[in-house]
Amino acid sequence: MGIRILALYAVVAGLSIYAWKDWYKSLCGLVVLMAVLANADMPRTLFDVTGLNAWNVLFGSIVVAWAVNRRRDGLTWDMPRHVTMLLLMFLGVVVIGVLRAAFDPGQYEEYPLTALVNDDLISTIKWVLPGVLLFDGCRTRRQMVMALVCLIVMYLLISVQVMRNIPPQAALGGGGERIRHAQLNARKQIGYHCTDLSVMLAGACWGTVAGASLVRRKTHQLMVLGTAAMLAYAQALTGGRGGYLAWGATGLVMSLLKWRRYLLFAPVLVMLLPIVFPGATQRMLAGFGQTDVAGKTTIDEELATSGRTLIWPYVIDKISESPWVGYGRLAMKRIGLYDLIETEHPGTGAPHPHNMYLETLLDNGIIGSVPILILFIVMAVRSARLFATTNRLYSAVGGMALALVLTQLFGGISGQHVYPLEQTVGMWAAMFLTLRVYVEENRAQSGATELEGPSSELSPLESQVTNAYAPR
Repeated sequence: MGIRILALYAVVAGLSIYAWKDWYKSLCGLVVLMAVLANADMPRTLFDVTGLNAWNVLFGSIVVAWAVNRRRDGLTWDMPRHVTMLLLMFLGVVVIGVLRAAFDPGQYEEYPLTALVNDDLISTIKWVLPGVLLFDGCRTRRQMVMALVCLIVMYLLISVQVMRNIPPQAALGGGGERIRHAQLNARKQIGYHCTDLSVMLAGACWGTVAGASLVRRKTHQLMVLGTAAMLAYAQALTGGRGGYLAWGATGLVMSLLKWRRYLLFAPVLVMLLPIVFPGATQRMLAGFGQTDVAGKTTIDEELATSGRTLIWPYVIDKISESPWVGYGRLAMKRIGLYDLIETEHPGTGAPHPHNMYLETLLDNGIIGSVPILILFIVMAVRSARLFATTNRLYSAVGGMALALVLTQLFGGISGQHVYPLEQTVGMWAAMFLTLRVYVEENRAQSGATELEGPSSELSPLESQVTNAYAPR
């Protein structure tokens, strides 16, 4: 057993014990551990028991400590009713989709029922629960800042692993096939696919920039912005074009909302990117400017979209056959669509539609997809409103959530999933932190606190008794 594994077990044991004193801090540590959960060096199971691993053991300890100590801490459940309803509807869609797959496996009969339940039901729910606990436990400014810092640290640790496994030539140019092999191999070493890493780091980059509003010292602001630059560099290494587009679109939206003066630098940024990151730019423009046999400049759609234009027409045709209710979870393989595409276009490799909107329509139909998309839209709007305020804490929390949600929505055009997965734990955590701020702000406004305006009101989250918790 290596030193890294021993260190992991020591951290898990320490946080599990400490959870009985302060489960919230252990929960923040659990979020940080998402950075190394799927690393190649980390053990997948303990004692060869399915589902028993270090992260699950720690999470189980935190849940038990939360359940036991919740009343002692005086916590009351106050999630907004409309959000609770949307979450329950989301859960219902997931459960129904899995049940449909279990009773009608179709051409996916070899998929074990235990894997369906563990991977597509239990794990899907599990990745949302840390965010739910953060919402319930985060009641002070210090706790909110702690959660934000832990989110940034998690993404920073992921970026460090990206930089260790993918050579600089991936962003700076050169390397050829060796770079592509390193990007593909990153999935084994880091545990996240490069397309997912690109979207994750895109959101983390802009979320970290938004978090700079919490610090006032110039040196500290430079440190935060330096962290954001490191995240952007790591994202450039991934070669994930969907993440590149999500980074640009998210930055534009956030600039329009609050950073309008920086829009003047947008043309300069567009001109500098090919100079600073020529390798990433070359990857982004793959398929564009191709020359055909007649000497005309064309766009190779298959190369530009990595074969997605071959897949999407098949998926859209199937959706049109059952538009309202879809086909249930894992529809791509169960209804034979994967085999059909692979037969007609060998080597395409399409276990899912590579578009989260088409995926949910194929699995859940319009009826099941509507509450899911409404939930994402509601959270994006809530986050945007907080981000646009002059309250520095609110702006940082809203900015982090908005960045992660927007990159997921934009990145979903070429990939991603609506279902919660390991790579979206940070997004769900930020979303629930936004809900906590929303609840406390509403409580403050209904408490007859007479200040000069809504942007300057102090909610219970900020108006603490001690100066250590008060906003600065």
